[in-house]
Amino acid sequence: MNNLTRGMNQENHLRFFCFQVVEHYIRNHYNHENLAEQQRVREFLSCWIQLQCSQLGRQEATFLRNKAAQVFALVFVRDYPLFWADFFGDLIKTLSFGPQAVDIYVRVLKAIDSEVADQDIIRTHQEAERNAAIKNAMRGSCVEKLVESWYHILKTYETSNPELVNQCLEVIGAYVSWIDIALVANDRFIALLLSLLHMIESRESAADCLHDIISKGMEPLDKLQLIETLVPVLQNSGILKPLEDDETEFSCKLSRLVNGIGLNLIDAHNKLSKSGSAEQVALLQNAVERKVPIMIEFLSNDYDDVSAAVLEFAKEYIHMLKGKVMLTEEQLGYARSLLLTVVHKMKYDESYRFEQEGEDEATFQEFRKQLKVLFDNLAGVNKELVIEYVSEFTTNTLSEWRTASFQNVEIAIYLLYLMGEAIPASGGNHFSGDHTKVSAMQTMMHVLVTCDVSHYPHPAVTLQYVETVVRYEKFFNTEPEHIPYVLTAFLDQRGVRNSSPLVRSRCAYLFSRFVKCLRTLIQPYIKEILGPLQYLLVLVPPENGSSLISEDDQLYLYEAAAVMIVSGAFGAQQKGMLMSNMLIPVMDKFKTLVSQLLVEMDEQKQELLAQSLCHAMAVTSRASKAFTNHQTMKSCCCVPIFIEAMKVFLGCLQIPTQSRILQSGVRQFLHRMVVCLEEEVLPYIPQASEGLLKGNDIRSIQEYIPLIVQIIAKFKVSQFLSCVALFP
Repeated sequence: MNNLTRGMNQENHLRFFCFQVVEHYIRNHYNHENLAEQQRVREFLSCWIQLQCSQLGRQEATFLRNKAAQVFALVFVRDYPLFWADFFGDLIKTLSFGPQAVDIYVRVLKAIDSEVADQDIIRTHQEAERNAAIKNAMRGSCVEKLVESWYHILKTYETSNPELVNQCLEVIGAYVSWIDIALVANDRFIALLLSLLHMIESRESAADCLHDIISKGMEPLDKLQLIETLVPVLQNSGILKPLEDDETEFSCKLSRLVNGIGLNLIDAHNKLSKSGSAEQVALLQNAVERKVPIMIEFLSNDYDDVSAAVLEFAKEYIHMLKGKVMLTEEQLGYARSLLLTVVHKMKYDESYRFEQEGEDEATFQEFRKQLKVLFDNLAGVNKELVIEYVSEFTTNTLSEWRTASFQNVEIAIYLLYLMGEAIPASGGNHFSGDHTKVSAMQTMMHVLVTCDVSHYPHPAVTLQYVETVVRYEKFFNTEPEHIPYVLTAFLDQRGVRNSSPLVRSRCAYLFSRFVKCLRTLIQPYIKEILGPLQYLLVLVPPENGSSLISEDDQLYLYEAAAVMIVSGAFGAQQKGMLMSNMLIPVMDKFKTLVSQLLVEMDEQKQELLAQSLCHAMAVTSRASKAFTNHQTMKSCCCVPIFIEAMKVFLGCLQIPTQSRILQSGVRQFLHRMVVCLEEEVLPYIPQASEGLLKGNDIRSIQEYIPLIVQIIAKFKVSQFLSCVALFP
């Protein structure tokens, strides 16, 4: 303590260490010291403040002032009110020393709030009782003095020292949650806050302070009176509206204030709905709805941060409407305005980077998800309103897509896509049931697949198009004549041959889903599809670099091709031949890669070759997923080609290099063969086991065990034991 009051010539890190020593002493020893030692600590605090404010001393660094404030707060909670009853009186007296003293004063008050009133800090039962006693003592003796000091600070420094004003506003916001609201929610304080709302340096803090004032816990009718007194004053001052483009941060604060006003009124309304009279509930309902136009104005702001700040108000208001049996014309109008605003805000910005999504793009996608929640809830309020609007907007936009911006075209298709979740259908079939919805969905889907919008030259539109046609695949049960058009779109430059890697990747996956969902309806077109698909099934060797389709995406295409073969209207022999035609090139490529790996000396190239071998096994495994309980590998005459593939693939286990990678690929392939084959697989288990366990290490055994367990589970012990003698 002597070092801290002797002067401020020491280095900051040394002074911080001294404060830490004092803090440790107060936490662990102060309560057990005699009165003289405790008084010495209090005198040290007083001396330190005087040193800060003297002309001889220089002000401590910010982090040191914060540490000092924490020390003050620790002494306060141990001494107040029994041993230092006039703590605040002594502290307030220092304000006459000037701005430096005021700075310390507000920092101490913030530290005290953290120790005594901060609800985010977990307290022990003893600490909670102590803090309650401290707050009760403060309410009875010094809160009014504190409030008066705050007003004095705001008036004195409102133009000369905005930093002090902002700190003081933060203190008011913190303390208002547990002091008498009338001390700050009065004419002189509100007038001062309004004045600060027009000062650039302090207006954001003033807005936050007002938010804290209206968020104070109160009885519903008291909360109504507070807000209904405050809002007209703010409106008359021109505060409750978004500002110019260069004032976005303040607009965000105002939006947060509006959000707080709305949420507090709705909370009061919900409480009175359970216990209040009809007249009281109506009063609060009207109060909420008078704020809705303000909320919509902020929600529609061009800046997403401003819009996002009122999303909770919008969500809770829509939820309140969902509880109404019948909406008034005014409420329907608000619902429609909210719907139009939500749709507008969902649109992509010109600056959105679709191929290189970063933090800004991730933020917008999260914002879009929140808007989708509003859209879904609006459909719950009045589905006819949503159906009518979406149907009209989507059909009109798609009919004129050639002259429309990509934002409008994408959102038109996206709204159609969202209808599937916003207005759920029985069994997921949106084309049966409610006539109004079915008619609208049928019309929109018909326009989507016939207007050629899939040719729109923007990846966002293409992606939303394919997502939508796959979501509503049941549409093609009613209009199957459009299937060839959609299949062609998937396989040409609009889909898996698109210039955008993002589009190609997503289309590969969705094409596989589309084929599996419509495997019966696509039978007439299978031969026409398999032709152009062959080029995309070619395995690209590592020395050729990247291909049009990534290895992961190629797996989906192999599965789709296999599904078409297995479910096609072919004879069993023809199915076997088509499957062989698809897999023989894979085996040939596998043999070539094995030959290259055996002579390759470069370790990095060895690894690339091994990974290519694993990919060849993976595509073959993926093709086997096309078989079902009704269309088995045996019934489709495909057993020979998969047995041949197994013989070829097991050969790679003898390669002395990259065995870990190769063993992994073989294991995954064998897992699939155990599922799809019957006893035909058993003769190859000994050879596979020898290759998979040749390393004699624990890891190989651990990874081998699930395969053996799978074999035993399927073929039973008796059949399995017939080949166990051949195991290594």
